[in-house]
Amino acid sequence: MAALPGVLSAPKTDSAVELLCFRPGFGERRFVDELTLTKAHGIPGERWGVAPWLRLPDGGGHPGIQVSILPRRVLDLVWRDREATVSPGDTFVCDLDMTEANLPEGQLLSVGTVVLRVSEVFNGSCVKWKVRYGTDAYDWARAPGHKHLRLRGILCSIEQDGVIRLGDRVRVLR
Repeated sequence: MAALPGVLSAPKTDSAVELLCFRPGFGERRFVDELTLTKAHGIPGERWGVAPWLRLPDGGGHPGIQVSILPRRVLDLVWRDREATVSPGDTFVCDLDMTEANLPEGQLLSVGTVVLRVSEVFNGSCVKWKVRYGTDAYDWARAPGHKHLRLRGILCSIEQDGVIRLGDRVRVLR
């Protein structure tokens, strides 16, 4: 809880992409310099296209979970042993205020040549987060009164195809 003021003081916009992760299968992570994103296929080759954790009635992947973004300040708090513990696996990490007040549902973000839309789907942490980073990290992210803070980050749909590269700026389109 002592770290919360620091997490909440993240920039409101114009943050650099610091980590890009490609997830071809369950538990697989490859850190890359760039990713291609498409509205129709998410991140081609990633598991969203074949095994999404949230599906539409027709069985296809819910577009609101195509991209996950984790606040860097939260990552730094929970991912302490980077050699022995698997990364969270979010599409990218950046130092950005991800609260509902700053990024309401439907908010557009420009990243590289991609445009993303903040999803209505809440990223509430899963049991894997608890196993990897501990009960305290899990409970903190899901604590009563914290939902609007989105400590576990945000989920987005892809609105405009393009490429994201390390160092690209994440800009909130106002």
